[in-house]
Amino acid sequence: MGDMPRSVSLNSEVISHETLGDLVRERIVFDSEEHMSVPCILLKSAMIKPEKSSAAILCVHGHGPFGKEAVAGSTEPPEIAENIKLHNYNYAEQMARHGFLTLSPDLRGFGERKDPPTIMQAKDSCDINNNKGSLLGKFMLSAHVWDMMRCIDYLQSRPEVNPDRIGMMGLSTGGTVTLFTTAMDNRIKASDVSGYINSFADFGLRFHKFCGTQIAPNLFTWLDTHDIAGLVAPRPLLVEMGKRDWVFRFEDMLSSFKKAKAIYDAAGASDKLTADIHESGHVFAGNLAFDFFRKNL
Repeated sequence: MGDMPRSVSLNSEVISHETLGDLVRERIVFDSEEHMSVPCILLKSAMIKPEKSSAAILCVHGHGPFGKEAVAGSTEPPEIAENIKLHNYNYAEQMARHGFLTLSPDLRGFGERKDPPTIMQAKDSCDINNNKGSLLGKFMLSAHVWDMMRCIDYLQSRPEVNPDRIGMMGLSTGGTVTLFTTAMDNRIKASDVSGYINSFADFGLRFHKFCGTQIAPNLFTWLDTHDIAGLVAPRPLLVEMGKRDWVFRFEDMLSSFKKAKAIYDAAGASDKLTADIHESGHVFAGNLAFDFFRKNL
C-alpha cells in the first residue's frame, strides 16, 4: 500500500445541522492530512443520546456522479433518486433508520472532492488521479484507506459513539475500500462488502472491470481479494453477491467467497463469514445487513 500520510489534528467542523423527521443530518468536514480535508454527511436518530453508547457504521459510496449524497439519501438534484433506485444506494439512510449513527464521506475524486471538468472529463477522474499520483509514488487506494481510517478517528471522537462498536459497509468501489480498510484497521468490528470480492484474474485481467483506485502495485503477485477478506478473520464479514450483477460475474464472486471461507474455517471463525446471495444486480441487497450489524456491533 506504500507510505501513509502523516496524521494531523482533525479540526472537525459541523457545517450544518438539521432535523428531518426522526433523523438528524449533519454536514461535517475534517482534516485527514496536511492540505487535505474530507467532507461527510452524518445521520443519526433524533433520539440518540451523547452517552458514548451508540453503534456507528462508516458507509462508503461506489463510482457515480453523486458521491456520498446518494448513500446518505439526499434528494437534490432529482437525478439522485434514480441513482438510489438503481442500486438501492441509500444504505447510510437505511442504517440510520434502523438506529445506527452513520457517516458517509466523499472519496477523493468524487462528490465535493471531484475535479472541475477538463479536456479529460470523458475519462474516470479517479483513474486520472491515480495515474498522476503514481508518478509521485502515491496511489488512490492507499489514500482512500487513509481517509477512511481518519473517519474512524472522527467517529470515535463523537459523544454518541461507543468507540468499540464501529462497522463499515460499501458497494462496488465502496466495497473495495471497505474490504481493504477493514483488513488494515482492527477498530472496525464488522463489515458488509457488496458486489466486489472476486478474483483479480477475472475482473482485473480477464474483463478489466476496475479503475486504478482499486489496485496497488504488484498486489496480485502477493494477494487476491479472497486473501484480503481472510485478513479480516476472525471479525464478522458479510459478503453480498447478486446473481444478476452487471459489473462483476456472480460465479466469480461465489468462487472467491468459497476461498475466503476456507481461510475463515482455518482461523476457527466459520460462523463469522456470511453470504447474502440475492436475485438482484449490482446493488445493496440489505437482506441480512440490518440483523448482521445489530448482532455484531
